Amino acid sequence: MESELDELDRALLSALHDNSRIGVLELSRTLGVARATVTARLQRLENNDVITGYRPQIGLAAAGYGVQAFVTLEIAQGALGDVVAVLEQIPGVLEAFATTGAGDVLCRVAAASHDDLQRTLIVLNQSRTIARSTSVVVLSELVEFRTMPLLSTAEPDRQPKAPAYRRTSE
Repeated sequence: MESELDELDRALLSALHDNSRIGVLELSRTLGVARATVTARLQRLENNDVITGYRPQIGLAAAGYGVQAFVTLEIAQGALGDVVAVLEQIPGVLEAFATTGAGDVLCRVAAASHDDLQRTLIVLNQSRTIARSTSVVVLSELVEFRTMPLLSTAEPDRQPKAPAYRRTSE
Protein backbone atom coordinates (compact mmCIF):
# COMPACT_ATOMS: atom_id res chain seq x y z
CA MET A 1 0.00 0.00 0.00
CA GLU A 2 1.37 3.36 -1.00
CA SER A 3 1.64 6.16 1.49
CA GLU A 4 -0.95 8.87 1.18
CA LEU A 5 1.03 11.17 3.41
CA ASP A 6 2.81 14.15 1.93
CA GLU A 7 5.53 16.28 3.49
CA LEU A 8 3.02 18.56 5.25
CA ASP A 9 1.16 15.57 6.71
CA ARG A 10 4.43 14.22 8.10
CA ALA A 11 5.38 17.62 9.52
CA LEU A 12 1.96 17.88 11.14
CA LEU A 13 2.28 14.40 12.66
CA SER A 14 5.79 15.19 13.86
CA ALA A 15 4.63 18.42 15.54
CA LEU A 16 1.76 16.55 17.23
CA HIS A 17 4.15 13.80 18.29
CA ASP A 18 6.49 16.35 19.88
CA ASN A 19 3.61 18.17 21.63
CA SER A 20 0.24 16.42 21.57
CA ARG A 21 -1.35 19.34 23.44
CA ILE A 22 -0.50 21.87 20.75
CA GLY A 23 -3.48 23.80 19.37
CA VAL A 24 -4.49 24.27 15.77
CA LEU A 25 -3.44 27.93 15.76
CA GLU A 26 0.04 27.09 17.06
CA LEU A 27 0.32 24.26 14.52
CA SER A 28 -0.53 26.66 11.71
CA ARG A 29 2.11 29.12 12.95
CA THR A 30 4.73 26.40 13.41
CA LEU A 31 4.15 24.91 9.96
CA GLY A 32 3.56 28.22 8.19
CA VAL A 33 0.17 27.29 6.73
CA ALA A 34 -3.36 28.56 7.21
CA ARG A 35 -5.35 27.40 10.21
CA ALA A 36 -8.04 26.06 7.87
CA THR A 37 -5.38 23.92 6.15
CA VAL A 38 -4.30 22.43 9.47
CA THR A 39 -7.91 21.79 10.47
CA ALA A 40 -8.68 20.10 7.14
CA ARG A 41 -5.51 17.99 7.31
CA LEU A 42 -6.24 16.87 10.87
CA GLN A 43 -9.78 15.94 9.89
CA ARG A 44 -8.54 13.92 6.91
CA LEU A 45 -5.87 12.16 9.00
CA GLU A 46 -8.48 11.30 11.64
CA ASN A 47 -11.04 10.12 9.06
CA ASN A 48 -8.41 7.89 7.41
CA ASP A 49 -7.38 6.43 10.81
CA VAL A 50 -3.84 7.77 10.54
CA ILE A 51 -4.50 9.66 13.78
CA THR A 52 -6.41 7.28 16.03
CA GLY A 53 -6.64 9.38 19.17
CA TYR A 54 -5.14 11.94 21.48
CA ARG A 55 -4.20 10.20 24.69
CA PRO A 56 -1.60 10.77 27.36
CA GLN A 57 1.27 8.32 27.50
CA ILE A 58 1.11 6.72 30.93
CA GLY A 59 4.23 5.55 32.74
CA LEU A 60 3.01 2.21 34.06
CA ALA A 61 5.76 1.85 36.66
CA ALA A 62 5.10 5.36 37.99
CA ALA A 63 1.38 4.55 38.13
CA GLY A 64 2.09 1.47 40.28
CA TYR A 65 2.26 -1.25 37.62
CA GLY A 66 5.97 -1.94 37.36
CA VAL A 67 5.76 -5.58 36.25
CA GLN A 68 5.11 -6.35 32.61
CA ALA A 69 5.09 -9.60 30.68
CA PHE A 70 4.44 -10.86 27.19
CA VAL A 71 2.11 -13.84 27.28
CA THR A 72 1.69 -16.18 24.32
CA LEU A 73 -1.59 -18.06 24.28
CA GLU A 74 -2.41 -21.25 22.47
CA ILE A 75 -6.17 -21.32 22.06
CA ALA A 76 -8.83 -23.83 21.09
CA GLN A 77 -9.45 -23.89 17.36
CA GLY A 78 -12.08 -21.38 16.30
CA ALA A 79 -12.18 -19.71 19.70
CA LEU A 80 -10.62 -16.36 18.84
CA GLY A 81 -13.82 -14.42 19.54
CA ASP A 82 -14.23 -16.13 22.90
CA VAL A 83 -10.62 -15.36 23.82
CA VAL A 84 -11.12 -11.70 22.96
CA ALA A 85 -14.06 -11.58 25.38
CA VAL A 86 -11.93 -13.19 28.12
CA LEU A 87 -9.01 -10.81 27.53
CA GLU A 88 -11.22 -7.72 27.57
CA GLN A 89 -12.41 -8.69 31.06
CA ILE A 90 -8.87 -8.67 32.49
CA PRO A 91 -7.76 -5.10 33.29
CA GLY A 92 -4.06 -6.00 33.21
CA VAL A 93 -4.19 -7.04 29.55
CA LEU A 94 -2.90 -3.91 27.82
CA GLU A 95 -3.04 -5.20 24.26
CA ALA A 96 -3.41 -8.47 22.41
CA PHE A 97 -2.61 -9.57 18.87
CA ALA A 98 -3.59 -12.59 16.81
CA THR A 99 -0.31 -14.08 15.58
CA THR A 100 1.19 -16.78 13.41
CA GLY A 101 3.61 -19.38 14.68
CA ALA A 102 3.50 -21.62 17.73
CA GLY A 103 1.15 -19.33 19.63
CA ASP A 104 -2.17 -17.92 18.51
CA VAL A 105 -2.38 -14.73 20.57
CA LEU A 106 0.34 -12.49 22.00
CA CYS A 107 -0.63 -10.28 24.95
CA ARG A 108 1.17 -7.54 26.79
CA VAL A 109 0.19 -7.66 30.45
CA ALA A 110 0.94 -5.24 33.28
CA ALA A 111 0.70 -5.92 37.02
CA ALA A 112 1.49 -4.23 40.30
CA SER A 113 3.69 -7.12 41.48
CA HIS A 114 4.83 -10.59 40.55
CA ASP A 115 2.03 -11.98 42.73
CA ASP A 116 -0.47 -9.83 40.82
CA LEU A 117 0.98 -11.11 37.53
CA GLN A 118 0.61 -14.67 38.77
CA ARG A 119 -3.07 -14.05 39.60
CA THR A 120 -3.62 -12.68 36.09
CA LEU A 121 -1.95 -15.74 34.55
CA ILE A 122 -4.12 -18.04 36.66
CA VAL A 123 -7.25 -16.27 35.44
CA LEU A 124 -6.05 -16.64 31.84
CA ASN A 125 -5.33 -20.34 32.27
CA GLN A 126 -8.74 -20.99 33.84
CA SER A 127 -10.43 -20.06 30.58
CA ARG A 128 -11.72 -23.08 28.67
CA THR A 129 -10.69 -21.49 25.39
CA ILE A 130 -7.01 -21.14 26.36
CA ALA A 131 -5.15 -24.41 26.05
CA ARG A 132 -1.72 -23.15 27.17
CA SER A 133 0.12 -19.96 28.00
CA THR A 134 3.80 -19.08 28.01
CA SER A 135 5.06 -15.95 29.75
CA VAL A 136 8.16 -13.83 29.36
CA VAL A 137 8.69 -11.18 32.04
CA VAL A 138 9.98 -7.80 30.85
CA LEU A 139 13.20 -6.72 32.58
CA SER A 140 13.44 -3.28 30.98
CA GLU A 141 12.17 -1.39 27.96
CA LEU A 142 14.94 -0.76 25.47
CA VAL A 143 12.99 0.99 22.70
CA GLU A 144 9.61 2.47 23.53
CA PHE A 145 6.72 2.30 21.07
CA ARG A 146 7.42 4.71 18.26
CA THR A 147 6.16 5.54 14.80
CA MET A 148 7.95 8.70 13.66
CA PRO A 149 11.21 7.02 12.54
CA LEU A 150 9.16 4.73 10.30
CA LEU A 151 7.09 7.57 8.87
CA SER A 152 10.22 9.58 8.16
CA THR A 153 11.57 6.83 5.88
CA ALA A 154 8.66 7.02 3.43
CA GLU A 155 9.14 8.89 0.20
CA PRO A 156 6.48 11.55 -0.29
CA ASP A 157 4.05 10.50 -3.01
CA ARG A 158 2.92 14.00 -3.69
CA GLN A 159 3.80 17.59 -3.00
CA PRO A 160 1.76 19.45 -0.40
CA LYS A 161 -1.01 21.53 -1.92
CA ALA A 162 -0.42 24.29 0.63
CA PRO A 163 1.73 26.81 -1.32
CA ALA A 164 3.07 28.51 1.81
CA TYR A 165 4.38 25.21 3.15
CA ARG A 166 6.00 24.28 -0.18
CA ARG A 167 7.89 27.56 -0.26
CA THR A 168 9.25 27.24 3.29
CA SER A 169 10.32 23.62 2.96
CA GLU A 170 12.30 23.89 -0.27
